[in-house]
Amino acid sequence: MTDPDPRVTVVVITRDRKEELLRTLDLLAQLPERPRVIVVDNASSDGTAVAVRALQAAHPQIELLSPGRNTGAVGRNLAVRQVTTPYVAFCDDDSWWAPGSLRGAADRLDAHPRLAGVVARILVEPEGTEDPVVAELRNSPVPGPDWLPGPALGSFLAAATCLRVSTFRAAGGFEPRLWLGGEEELLATDLAVRGWWLAYAEELTIHHAPSRLRDATGRRVDGLRNTLWYTWLRRPLPAALRRTWYLARTVPRDAASARAFTRAAAALPWVLANRRPVPATVEARLAALERAQRRSAARRYVG
Repeated sequence: MTDPDPRVTVVVITRDRKEELLRTLDLLAQLPERPRVIVVDNASSDGTAVAVRALQAAHPQIELLSPGRNTGAVGRNLAVRQVTTPYVAFCDDDSWWAPGSLRGAADRLDAHPRLAGVVARILVEPEGTEDPVVAELRNSPVPGPDWLPGPALGSFLAAATCLRVSTFRAAGGFEPRLWLGGEEELLATDLAVRGWWLAYAEELTIHHAPSRLRDATGRRVDGLRNTLWYTWLRRPLPAALRRTWYLARTVPRDAASARAFTRAAAALPWVLANRRPVPATVEARLAALERAQRRSAARRYVG
């Protein structure tokens, strides 16, 4: 099908990756679905905002939000406030949806009213090989109902996911305190507590050309800190103790890990004030996912 599809808006967050963003926007503009695209510029200093505005004459479906500061993942929350379609697909400035995949995601969400979102197969460019995390999605250990259009998931990767807008808003979107790095885990769990499901969709594809402009160590610190926060915000006490002990034993013994644990501990009053352990039915899914993640080659706190 080549007709535009009015059901999905694409949201892209970016910071100081102008050239990669322009490539992504060009590829999104070529999609047969012709989606509205909202770009959130997280205070770039490389002329990103000017470059996006220059594109708008030729591609009026592209919109720009400039919050004036680096909002991290919360930029997605700001963009979703502007979304008028029933579904929103996220991608980063170094990733883009394949032709037909947005339509396929919307079809699945239309067909399954309790489905909160679908996660696409991720191909790493320029080789076009599967991201290692795809095998985990395909072989997810999370039990789910028979009606799901693919394996049930306990979490999702924002840059490869299409979500139901009303559900995202009702759950509060991404937690601002987490900022960026594994921020999806908390939202996915809150969706599960509300009775929503996430599924992997093998037939949908997103391409990812990993940017070389990234702070791997900073992302590791934030990711480990956020994992600890999430664990104590939502997991029952035995699970929280078990996961914390496992992380303490297995993460690299270096300054970055020490910084992550220190920052996590500094927010203990906030964590305890917002702690809401999940019910047993959801914890059973999380425990199954945790066991699988321990064997994961794609999830290592390195860098």
